[in-house]
Amino acid sequence: MSAPSLNDLIELGAVSEAQGLQGQVKVRPHSSEPVALLSSKAVWLSLIPRRDAGVSASVGRASLTQYKVKSAKMHSGNVVMALEGVSDRDQALALKGARILVARDAFPKADSDSYYWVDLIGCSAVNLQNEALGEVIDVTENGAHGVIAIGDPLSKTIKQLVPFVKEVVQNVDLANKKITLDWQSDW
Repeated sequence: MSAPSLNDLIELGAVSEAQGLQGQVKVRPHSSEPVALLSSKAVWLSLIPRRDAGVSASVGRASLTQYKVKSAKMHSGNVVMALEGVSDRDQALALKGARILVARDAFPKADSDSYYWVDLIGCSAVNLQNEALGEVIDVTENGAHGVIAIGDPLSKTIKQLVPFVKEVVQNVDLANKKITLDWQSDW
């Protein structure tokens, strides 16, 4: 199988260490609930720079290697993965620092009121008065809930940080890339 485009891959974590003697790797997930990482049948590993550091500039020199996932489980806040072709500790240590990427179409279907953050990025945000607030340019977690950063996608200027909670988020229409919020433009 040929390597997919970097635009089709989503970074879900990074290899932080080898785990045990059998070639398993310890992955530090980017999400507190790494459902997509735990359910992936295949992952791509690369030492490419982070997306926010200018991946488009590194596309020419990025090398991706696909691994089939033999097993993946949570352990102490990390995901421990056994990858086909990685059978000892030395091979696992050689992967330390590699970024773990998964094809977006390989993610499991989200529940009806759940969303993958990557799908929210690029959505236009409007309030109940149908005033444009901007575009979702980032989503982060503050411990209690998600927070969407709304602003200008070209300059990456954040205008507002809005809690992603049901009291504020009135509707998410992923098909039309639109989020309706109970939020004022001057807050």
